[in-house]
Amino acid sequence: MDDQLLRNRSVLRDFTSSTFAAIPNAYGRLTYVASLRDLSSGKYEHAGLAALYPAEAVQEALECCHHELFQRILETPLAIQSEDLRECLEGMPGSLASTVTHWRQMEAYRILPPFNAPDYLRELFFSNLRALLEILQAECSTVRSSA
Repeated sequence: MDDQLLRNRSVLRDFTSSTFAAIPNAYGRLTYVASLRDLSSGKYEHAGLAALYPAEAVQEALECCHHELFQRILETPLAIQSEDLRECLEGMPGSLASTVTHWRQMEAYRILPPFNAPDYLRELFFSNLRALLEILQAECSTVRSSA
């Protein structure tokens, strides 16, 4: 058990110091970790970590990281989440307005929570995101109409 815990800590340390250092916001990090998860199997895949650590350690560490990020976002005040989400979406290809519209229409955010997050936390997360996206959409509309 102690060896496994130390190994998982090593995986997390490597992952957070190299990968997360390049992602400046919590929503960006959550989006990235969720993108590492195969949607059909639920398994996380990261070639760099897989080359250095056993598959089980990588799986456990990334799952733990995903849960931690999700929990941190839920604990963050909505005003701070709003700025973080804006920064994340501005970093994506296309304009902020089109990205916000796409996320609202397609509900692209539904893949972001960890698979085994409790339903009530998933619904809270979705509700918060819908509200934040509405606010961002209104801000984008205001900017467009005043330009």
